[in-house]
Amino acid sequence: MRSVRVWARLLGVEKGVVVEGVDYDEDADALVVSVRPRRGSKGLCGRCGLEAPGFDQGRGRRRWRALDLGEVKAYLEADAPRVTCPVHGVVVARVPWARHDTGHTYAFDDTAAWLATHCSKSAVGQLLRVAWRTVGEIITRVVADARAAHDPFDGLRRIGIDEISYKRGHRYLTVVVDHDSGRLVWAAPGRDKATLRRFFDELGETRCAAVRLVSSDEAHWIDKVVKERCPNATRCADPFHVVAWASNALDEVRREVAKATRGPGGKGHAQTLHRARYALWKNPENLTERQQRTLEELLDTHHPLFVAYLLKEQLRLVFRTRGYAGVDLLDQWVDWARESGVPQFRDLAVTITWHRDSIDAALIHGLSNGRVEAVNTKLRLLTRIAFGFRSPDALIALAMLDLGGYCPPLPGRQAA
Repeated sequence: MRSVRVWARLLGVEKGVVVEGVDYDEDADALVVSVRPRRGSKGLCGRCGLEAPGFDQGRGRRRWRALDLGEVKAYLEADAPRVTCPVHGVVVARVPWARHDTGHTYAFDDTAAWLATHCSKSAVGQLLRVAWRTVGEIITRVVADARAAHDPFDGLRRIGIDEISYKRGHRYLTVVVDHDSGRLVWAAPGRDKATLRRFFDELGETRCAAVRLVSSDEAHWIDKVVKERCPNATRCADPFHVVAWASNALDEVRREVAKATRGPGGKGHAQTLHRARYALWKNPENLTERQQRTLEELLDTHHPLFVAYLLKEQLRLVFRTRGYAGVDLLDQWVDWARESGVPQFRDLAVTITWHRDSIDAALIHGLSNGRVEAVNTKLRLLTRIAFGFRSPDALIALAMLDLGGYCPPLPGRQAA
């Protein structure tokens, strides 16, 4: 094999590239490989790839960082002529070894993107000898290319929508997950109607009409936009949030009862209520023997609180039952809550009746925001890894790499 082909393979630039020479730059302490596109290659716009006539030779020769060769840094060096694009005007011509307006080769970019999803940020920086902010810029452009090559919205039928805090100061991301694949398909800064409308604008009218089920919490801004933009979709309430309403109502009852027992003669009752706090929150199957005895004491000493606990557990059972049987059980639960004599649960019965359509849909279709919450859990970890990125765009790109299926394979390992 000729030495020029060996160098081309080592640098990952075999297709359409000719190696002209290899030199060592003492000042940069790096290997510099002179390359050029094959003769006869047509001039292409660096931005859009359209064929374009030459304009001039640009600002002379440029260097692109390649993957290290052993312990030595490596650079590709080549001319950077400009062309006249019919769309973008005068721009630097496209080169086959790197993306437009970047200082790194494709192989370097893909390696950085892969490492960012598999290693700590300190490991990525030391292995590639680049700043973490540079990694953020790299993964942003890698994901942009991947999204341009593959439609992330193809086949969306059942989606989940939620928001997650990514930074102090009430900074939020709105995220959209495909229930069928479990992939993160879209994310953007903000948590309001305008932000969510951007997603549906990108989705397009035809694909919006194809969406059949949408799961979310009971946020008004989500409900309004889904009804506005997805006329054929049925919205499903997230069971976790509905049960959380019951847990909050139960805690209000406990605090009210505890307040009523304060005083000289209520010390024993106050201790019982204090012990009952965690027992009331826990699921029955996870209770210790002592916690079970504590709940039994409530039946005699604080009957309304015990009824509130049973109502909370019955609502959990509704969502474990699911289907039309779950809908019938919810009817019974609403009647019980109204007649329970516990004001907090009478109010909750009114709230659940108000949201009944979306709750029934969740029961019938068996859809929850569980997949979305799983994605959010991983996103919280990524926000810590992404600390130091200049913008949320880099965080979103990192999330799309790791959770959206856009992570490229390591160069040279596509068949592995």
